Amino acid sequence: MAGKVVITGMGIVSSLGYDLETFWRNLEAGKSGVKKISLFDASTCATRIAAEVPQDFEEFSRTLVKKRAAGQMTRVTRMCVVAAKQAVALSGLDFEKEDKSRCAVIMGVVNTGNSSVEKDTSPQNTVFKSMTNSMPAWISLEYQLLGPNFAINTACASSAYAIATGMQMIKNNMVDIVIAGGADSIINPEEINGFNALYALSVANDPPEAASRPFTASRDGFVIGEGAGVLILESEEHAMKRNALVHCELAGYALTSEGYNIMAPMKDGTGMAATIEKAIENAGIAKSEVGYINAHGTSTELNDRYETMAIKRVFGEQAYLIPVSSSKSMIGHTIGAAGAIEGIITILSLKNNTLTPTINYSDPDPELDLDYVPNVSRNKTIEVALSNSFGFGGHNATLVFRKYPGN
Repeated sequence: MAGKVVITGMGIVSSLGYDLETFWRNLEAGKSGVKKISLFDASTCATRIAAEVPQDFEEFSRTLVKKRAAGQMTRVTRMCVVAAKQAVALSGLDFEKEDKSRCAVIMGVVNTGNSSVEKDTSPQNTVFKSMTNSMPAWISLEYQLLGPNFAINTACASSAYAIATGMQMIKNNMVDIVIAGGADSIINPEEINGFNALYALSVANDPPEAASRPFTASRDGFVIGEGAGVLILESEEHAMKRNALVHCELAGYALTSEGYNIMAPMKDGTGMAATIEKAIENAGIAKSEVGYINAHGTSTELNDRYETMAIKRVFGEQAYLIPVSSSKSMIGHTIGAAGAIEGIITILSLKNNTLTPTINYSDPDPELDLDYVPNVSRNKTIEVALSNSFGFGGHNATLVFRKYPGN
């Protein structure tokens, strides 16, 4: 087994910006990216709000994605490619100097966004736009990589699974470098109406910014977000050989299945708790080292209740001393991209010694009594942090990040 796995690059596309600096600045400020839907006329939908990527992203993406290739990609796939190129640029990698057969691409992909909202789909490009393997394929093509490239679909845990799988491939000495992450958007009438039929989405449309309310008494469902998050994983040995700047260590993970219900999590969060326990064991850390948890925190009744119960089950009295916050209060639920985007947020929290808040926390649920970092960011030096992702179908993932020496 290889040694440590480290993070040397990150790229982001989200409702709060499509560069790391802007994204982090808005998160620190507790800004919401949720607005009225502009991608289509949502006036007949029960939910009419979402955390959309800014419309000027399309113009920005033209500077990074070749015109011919862009015409064969959906808007969501372009988000993924842009985030990947940002991550590679930050890492300082020059793939012409690398053994390309030892470079992998793994993306969490629930869908490609080739919905009724997608523009310019034609018989000539509909197949390419619909291929769920297109995101890792386009990234591999961009750098002419020869190692494994594939997509993973485990619902809302997809990109967390991609990151964990990349870590294991490096640990097993199959590859030196993995471009891992995901992208997603379900901001379209068919999926919004479908989730509304399941009573899963918030219908608190006014004001949009206040709709995502994790861990509060008035939470009424999740708010859809969209975007992409991509990380560069490397073996520490490889990163050191090329004198790379290391942003964080990916210390461990756990992937589990609940085998319980297609939609609801196991009662009392027992499946979530088992996942967190296994991740801590895999990372070889003590529970007392965990200084922060980036929660799945969807703003749904069962997730927030059971995730809170799971944290208490794992940590006991220590749970009350661990800050827990939900990024989804600001950027919504980015579905397949959530694990990667929230992983990046967790890394930036470690690097910057700052915990981003759970905004809209004005009416605490009396039964949910942990420290949810209410409403404003908090300065706190942390050494180890967890990022949870739990998906429909019982797909659970927890990633463990550790501050890297010198950061």
